[in-house]
This record gives sequence, C-alpha cells and structure tokens, in this order.
Amino acid sequence: MMKSILSIILVTALVVSSYSHAYPGMQPKQEPTSNSTLELINVLPTPFPIALVDFDTIDGTKIDFEQYKGKVVVINMWATWCPPCVRELPALDRLEKALDKDDFALLPISIDAQGKEIVQPFLEKLELTEFTSYFDPQQNLREVFPLETIPATFILNKQGELVAFVRTYVDWDDENALTFLEQFNTPAETSQPKAAD
Repeated sequence: MMKSILSIILVTALVVSSYSHAYPGMQPKQEPTSNSTLELINVLPTPFPIALVDFDTIDGTKIDFEQYKGKVVVINMWATWCPPCVRELPALDRLEKALDKDDFALLPISIDAQGKEIVQPFLEKLELTEFTSYFDPQQNLREVFPLETIPATFILNKQGELVAFVRTYVDWDDENALTFLEQFNTPAETSQPKAAD
C-alpha cells in the first residue's frame, strides 16, 4: 500500500516538474491536428520582455534588436553543421522576399564559431548568394534565448517583446506562414495572438 502511494506521489511530482519552463506558456503543446509545422510554434499568453544583447552584421558591426522596434522580428538561430537548419534556409530566403519590409524583419543569426569565414562560402555553395545572415559566434544571445536546440525561431512583436518561439524545424514554405506571422503585425493592445489553426 505504502509503495503504491509513493509511486503515485513520484509520478505526480514528475508531471508537475515537467511543466516548469523558462518562458510563460512553454508547457508542452497539444498533439498537432494537421501536418503543418506551424502548429509547433508556441505563442506566449502574454508578451515577454527580453534583454538587448549584441550580435554582428557581416561587416562586424555590433547591433541588437532595439533598432528593429516598430517591426515584427523573426529571429532564426542556425548553424552550418545543423542539417535541419540548412534544410530551412531556402524557405527562409523565400519568406524574407515575401515579407513586407515596412512591417517585418527576418534575422537569420548563425552561431558558427568561425562566423562569416565559414558561413558566407557555405551560403554561396547553396546558391543563396542574396541571403543575409547575421552572426553570434560567441553565442551571446544564449543570455536571451536557449540555444541548446537549433534551429530555433523566436518572434518579437513591434515593441521588441518575445511573443512566440519554436525550437525545431519549420516549413516556412507553408501556405499559411505569412498569415500566421501577420497576426503579430498589430498593436499589442488591440489583438491577442493565437496559435496556428
């Protein structure tokens, strides 16, 4: 009898502990109802403020997310040695071309330790010569985003707050991708973002 009670307590404790995460709303999602990878994106119940941490442009200029306030920012953390990341790149390139530049900014950020010396030739080999990557070779953004799993995409609202994230591959060629992102393109006080249908 005592063993049964202890087993129940242990199982309950494990279930409860599995629901504690870094951001509000990081609890496991329900089982997907379709094959769309957009359903894997976690939309936070409330925007989450993030610290400003520097990353680099191709010419070595230090920038942070402050300069993108007023736009919805789609941040994709990737590396050349990560096959799912590489699989995402062509679709991200197409997504960037389809986004309205007045309202959106797509920021692919490589965490390759060698930075642009390895990334630029790699992109050229993939025939992504117009693809603009940013760089975080020291992984300073780890202070803001968990980077132990990539690819990872983090979405900021126009106020620079985290509103959604996904830590796996997403098919950005999905016909509903633009509609999904568009939900964040409104003032925070007039809309409540929702998960993919």
